[in-house]
Amino acid sequence: MQAKPSPDPKSSMWAWMAHDLRFHRAQRNLTGDAVAKLLNCARSSISRLENAEAKLDDGQAAALDRAWRTGGHFSIQLWYAQRGHDPNWHQQHLDIEARSSVIKVFEALVVPGLLQTPEYAHALIAAGGVPNIDRLVEERMSRQAILTRDDPPVLLILITESVLDWPIGSPAVMRNQLARLLEASELPDVGIRVVPRSAGAHYGLDGSFKIMSGPSGDVAYTESPGGGRLVPSADEVRSYLLRYDRIGQQALPEDQSREFIKRVMETVK
Repeated sequence: MQAKPSPDPKSSMWAWMAHDLRFHRAQRNLTGDAVAKLLNCARSSISRLENAEAKLDDGQAAALDRAWRTGGHFSIQLWYAQRGHDPNWHQQHLDIEARSSVIKVFEALVVPGLLQTPEYAHALIAAGGVPNIDRLVEERMSRQAILTRDDPPVLLILITESVLDWPIGSPAVMRNQLARLLEASELPDVGIRVVPRSAGAHYGLDGSFKIMSGPSGDVAYTESPGGGRLVPSADEVRSYLLRYDRIGQQALPEDQSREFIKRVMETVK
């Protein structure tokens, strides 16, 4: 079977790393099996790394640099790649989310996508002035299938009071959305806690984020206008885990959060 061509190294830092991995392997006349043995992974993993379908981690980059005496080439590339913008961030985010066994979310402004109703999602996406609204809503709803599969992830959510009382769509849309949160909060693998406005300043004021844990370890994700950012660096992910815990110290317990959501729901007219 003919190997896939290397990705365009100009398209992203990750593509450049994939291109360089194949280039350096070929320069040394090494087979994929030999590199797989060096990195302690399957032969198929080397193909995926060289096609930018998978990503080198810190340990693998360091192993290549030691064995090939690159002067830290791959480790430096990885450092920049982890901090840069990846054009394929959206699909990668969805793939990691779908494989996660535990998902922790802090949302400061809107209901997390995994718990949005179609009407709420439509109003939210339409406000962004983007085309193909129906397709984007359908895509968002399809993500929620992970919550009803045979082995659903544990979904732990922290939301601020602003998420509950900021009107998105009509009052009916908001009531249905709050009802959806209450319904989801009763699921055995879902926990929802509210950070009340009375908590004042807290660690979550810097912005929303999520941490996804699965077969590939922990990955943090942050979103911003124009694109999101995946954070696979273990040290940086630990900072997000700590931030999540510190925000959680300001949140109400789950039962009190349910009562809080009910009270807000009663005020929506």
